[in-house]
Amino acid sequence: MMIKQNILISFRGIKRNKSSFFLNLIGLSTGLACALLIYFWVNDEFSFDKFHKTDSQLFQVMTRSQADNGVDIYKVTSCILAENLIAELPEIEYAVPVGTPEKKKNILSFGNKMIKATALYSGKDFFSIFSYNLIQGNEKQVLSDENNIVISEEIARKLFNTTENIVGRNIEFDHKASYLVSGVFKRVPLNSSTQFDCVLPIRVDGINTWGHNYFYTYLILKRGINIDHLNKKASDIFQKKTNDKSSSLFIRPYSEQYLYGKYENGVQSGGRIEYVKLFSIIALFILLIACINFMNLSTAKSSGRAKEIGIKKAIGANRKSLIFQFLGESMFMTSISLLVAILLVILFIPQFNEITGKHITISFDRNIIFFILGIFVFTGIISGSYPALFLSSFNSLTKLKGKLTNSIGELWVRKGLVVFQFTLSIILIISVLVVYKQIEFTQTKNLGYNKDNVIYFENEGRIADNLENFLSEIKNIPGIVNASSISWNLVDNQGSTDGVNWKGKSPNDKINFYLAYVNYDLIETLGINMKEGRTFSKNFGSDRSKIIFNETAIKTMGLKNPIGEVINLWGDERQIIGVTKDFHFQSLHEEVKPSFFLLYAKNNSQILVKIKAGTEKETISKLREFCQKYNPGFPFDFKFLDQDYQALYIGEKRVAILSRYFAGLAILISCLGLFGLAAFTAERRIKEIGVR
Repeated sequence: MMIKQNILISFRGIKRNKSSFFLNLIGLSTGLACALLIYFWVNDEFSFDKFHKTDSQLFQVMTRSQADNGVDIYKVTSCILAENLIAELPEIEYAVPVGTPEKKKNILSFGNKMIKATALYSGKDFFSIFSYNLIQGNEKQVLSDENNIVISEEIARKLFNTTENIVGRNIEFDHKASYLVSGVFKRVPLNSSTQFDCVLPIRVDGINTWGHNYFYTYLILKRGINIDHLNKKASDIFQKKTNDKSSSLFIRPYSEQYLYGKYENGVQSGGRIEYVKLFSIIALFILLIACINFMNLSTAKSSGRAKEIGIKKAIGANRKSLIFQFLGESMFMTSISLLVAILLVILFIPQFNEITGKHITISFDRNIIFFILGIFVFTGIISGSYPALFLSSFNSLTKLKGKLTNSIGELWVRKGLVVFQFTLSIILIISVLVVYKQIEFTQTKNLGYNKDNVIYFENEGRIADNLENFLSEIKNIPGIVNASSISWNLVDNQGSTDGVNWKGKSPNDKINFYLAYVNYDLIETLGINMKEGRTFSKNFGSDRSKIIFNETAIKTMGLKNPIGEVINLWGDERQIIGVTKDFHFQSLHEEVKPSFFLLYAKNNSQILVKIKAGTEKETISKLREFCQKYNPGFPFDFKFLDQDYQALYIGEKRVAILSRYFAGLAILISCLGLFGLAAFTAERRIKEIGVR
């Protein structure tokens, strides 16, 4: 009866105070909707790579390399590390190397159908370690033969129009080799940090050495293993095999790579987990702001409930029952707001996915239901706690007279809550401005090279066989300013080495240099400025024995007059012919590293083409037509270099956009509360205003 009566009183209160009800409803429902959206986003972030059945036993091997210019962490290892570890460490149940040595999309063809696909190369136990579900094939046998290939169900449908009975069919790979389909796996989950279309066995020819570091090594450990002890044993094996005392191995949980991928000077220092923490705090801020609105409006309306409280006290109601009543009203208001918030989330989830780049779907599983119940109780109690304690504490005589005067303490609490509310909003505004300035910096910073109007595509097929001829011919296409080739994407992680030696270097020094194999005109195509010396040029004969460093490398080596100096690289002498000004070949999160260029076109995997501004559309059309004739059977797929640069900061940009929206909503909720208080104050002074 009491609960029924309290609900009836709540409905009458809503009818009597429609304006404050709608202000509370808008504020609470908006705050709850923001919290729910952020929860879905955070939940999706935490779900990455957690779907593997062996998650608690699945680890990745990392390399920690100690050099004089800092400690570097490398994810890549040699192909043969896995077999050496499993042979000598009984703690390991499975070990498998996985990689994409070619770092490009390959062409799969069947009959007259041809598609580009991302390929992984792996050891035979790939599907025993990872939970990528096989529709056809046995997980222990699908990669047992070097001529096998396992494809996704999407690739199967595109090539064969079905996913059934295709094991045993032949697929042509890059128009060079034929592979036998040995299995079909279901689509890789969207919350997998590794996305691929097919898996092939590793062919060890030419890569079965310790120095060929292009593979990731993954382990399944037996239960109850001491990780520190295993790291020590693995490092001892690695140092014994490589004779590299400055490097050591350590393992980390595989599912941590997505959220905890950032290392500074060899120490784990965050990653995407920082965004998760940021948005969790934002959700809490917005909820608190919405709850404060409810508190202030409820206590401000307290004078209108004086007689009701006085009568209840007179007929025997104690303070506990009154607290229960007011908390019940708060819970009732929260429940209505929560229903509206869920509807808002369902309505805006497509736009939210577009902003965040995710594919979140709303499914009310156990975890989500528990979260909704938890946020319902939290919001209801927080928003109703102060009004309940305040309203139930009035003096009985004052209540019966129906007159209440605002105490100094009550006024200060209300004002303090408003100040706190706007302080949180201002903190959010400042945070958004800081993130905005950071993004603006990445867009306006002089990188040391010109990324605008530069496209790149794969060096494959007939192009790879006749690279110099191809580059010479496309330079004659109207609109093409210059063209060259490079070993890998400029904004991607480049290879590194500590094999650089020079006069005056201590034998004990170990300094890592980043390197790139390039072709003639690469420096000119990218507009990299020379500090001194020259670039690679055919006018000086063969430059194969020459080398070009950046400024940081010269400073690191301590060379005063570098041009003409001879250094030793991997046992071969090379003459320094040029020094480039420093340029950022990685994210601005990284400092400029010592680096150098070598002239070696045979190792180039990418073609770079500089296009005249304003002629992009027609020039690319002509280039596509030429490439299709010159390189039949290989689709002309290209990217703009500046798009890759933008992709380095896609996470920051999405954080900036989301922060801006949530900060705006926090300000809106705060203003609604202030508006409600101002309207109530004006309403209480209506007689005074009338007299005036």
